[in-house]
Amino acid sequence: MPVTAGPWRWQAAVQYGQWKRTNCNDLSEPNQEEGNDAVKIDALDARIVRFFTDTPRASVLEASRSLGIARATVQARLDKMIESGVIAAWVPQPDPARFGYPVMAFCSLTINQDVGHNAVAEALAGIPELIEVHTVSGNSDVLVRVAARSNPDLQRVIDAMIATRTVQRASSVIVLDTHFQNRTLDLLESAAQV
Repeated sequence: MPVTAGPWRWQAAVQYGQWKRTNCNDLSEPNQEEGNDAVKIDALDARIVRFFTDTPRASVLEASRSLGIARATVQARLDKMIESGVIAAWVPQPDPARFGYPVMAFCSLTINQDVGHNAVAEALAGIPELIEVHTVSGNSDVLVRVAARSNPDLQRVIDAMIATRTVQRASSVIVLDTHFQNRTLDLLESAAQV
């Protein structure tokens, strides 16, 4: 349920449960073709992102002093990366295991084809334990990352997905150990060198 204010609205992003600002006047679909909407990132952009990743509570002035560049340059680079979507959000990343959801699983879902992927995503958005929902290629239609309190609780979440009547079948794998995740900073730094 977006909040509207002028031509801008705040919209929930289903994938991460974060809020993002979108222009209501721009009704065009985003370009999903590889490389067509890529933003050129340079080494300075990567240094700025690295600084704020390492010290997320720092101010722009602190970044300017630490990196040895003008405050206005840091601010302009941040604004450019936020506006272009390179920096998707400035939000805390809560760890589900730390607040009672230590079981992490990935579920491959086969959906009812007659309802479509958007209807499935809308139905699944009502289940708070679903952390990510992705349309995928391969043997299944949707891949979901799930947090649960226990293995029986994982079964309850799977049953809740099936109960939406948009999912026909679910297959799950439980995460035993996470070696790394959300590793985008190394990729950004690599792209800056190209």
